[in-house]
Amino acid sequence: MSQFDLIVIGSGPGGYVAAIRAAQLGFKTAIIEKYPTMGGTCLNVGCIPSKAMLDSSEHFHNAVHNFENHGISVQSPTADIARMVERKNEVVDQTTKGIQFLMDKNKVTVYQGVGSFESATQVKVTKDDGSSEILDTKYVIIATGSKPSSLPFINIDKERIITSTEALNLKEIPKKMLVIGGGVIGLELGSVCLRLGSEVTVIEYMDKIIPGMDGALSKELQKVLRKQKMKFELSTAVSAVERNGDIVKVTAKNKKGEEVVFEADYVLVSVGRKPYTEGLALEKAGVDLDERGRVKVNKHLQTNVSNIYAIGDVIQGAMLAHKASEEGVLVAEQLAGQKPHINYNLIPGVVYTWPEVAGVGQTEEQLKEAGRAIKVGNFPMRALGRSRASGDIDGFVKIIADEKTDEVLGVHMIGARAADMIAAAVTAMEFRASAEDIARMSHAHPTFAEAIKEAALDATGKIAIHM
Repeated sequence: MSQFDLIVIGSGPGGYVAAIRAAQLGFKTAIIEKYPTMGGTCLNVGCIPSKAMLDSSEHFHNAVHNFENHGISVQSPTADIARMVERKNEVVDQTTKGIQFLMDKNKVTVYQGVGSFESATQVKVTKDDGSSEILDTKYVIIATGSKPSSLPFINIDKERIITSTEALNLKEIPKKMLVIGGGVIGLELGSVCLRLGSEVTVIEYMDKIIPGMDGALSKELQKVLRKQKMKFELSTAVSAVERNGDIVKVTAKNKKGEEVVFEADYVLVSVGRKPYTEGLALEKAGVDLDERGRVKVNKHLQTNVSNIYAIGDVIQGAMLAHKASEEGVLVAEQLAGQKPHINYNLIPGVVYTWPEVAGVGQTEEQLKEAGRAIKVGNFPMRALGRSRASGDIDGFVKIIADEKTDEVLGVHMIGARAADMIAAAVTAMEFRASAEDIARMSHAHPTFAEAIKEAALDATGKIAIHM
């Protein structure tokens, strides 16, 4: 029977990072992954493949709509979705093999099979052929992630009624696509099809898209996507989804209480994700779940069983790859006797549409609800020379600061490269910068990041230079 210091169940961005950090700190570490390739949802059917498809579709969109304005003549470009999917698969293959390389480099033992508890200190690995092996361990990290949620009356047939997993492997460009859910995943994958020529309609139960982000971002993104011809049906509750051959009919009630019917050749169900704990046999280890099926943990990410920890999508909090990675490092370092910390307020959120959307800290709505006295600075991207040079003039940067202390409480932006720029805001807020601190920092010209400096100037009460 093999003996380990630590076993990690799940090889997504939380699990594989935890395993690497633990091995670096001297733990004899094993990782268990039930699928043939490592990397979990993020690398195989989530973050990485979706960005590959977003980039390919954006190139096509620019060739059709924007190249001529830049003096580039392209004769009737066509979209080859088979090649796009093939390229996406190549990117995924390179990335997952990179994780395997890192396991070998850090001497992490990899087991391919389903990991389940026999006890708090024993984990069974069941392989595809039915054979199994028992591993002994001092500690366990549960990092099994999440899977797409659905609605109880929807039958996901994986052909015409699909989730994000199937949307990444479409064999044709939909003529019409209905997206149920106006969150991050629905808008990103809806954008892929929209750029390739599909008629896309987003049906959202709430009265706004990306409801978890700052309200100003929601309004601006909806305006921009509408300009790109994406349609929206907000405050609309879906009640039935039925397939008849190659046509799918969605029945819903709008905000007036009227029944409305939509038809399309594909329906993408994107109503969130749920923690994945199936097959873990948690009861054998005595690990508790909460009312939403998440593994219960304390502030140290420790379950009610002292030697078992859980991280990522399987516990409470935002379902984000980078959050899971930070949690994996935190647990490994705690086990090594270190004192790491995570500031959950400073975990950024990003939507990879074009323009990109990003935010960190508290939203204006949250701060107002808490009765916090604030001041807000805004700067439009169209006022930047760099934006006009590239043609990316949509969006803005918004900085919220405490009215008395000037400490930055939230930064929210929509615009070109917002996904990259948000790191500057995270850094500033980690060091508790004031709006004036940011306003006085030199930003290279011409760059998109100058909008952060200008928004900070506006937040201090000074007049932004270029507005």
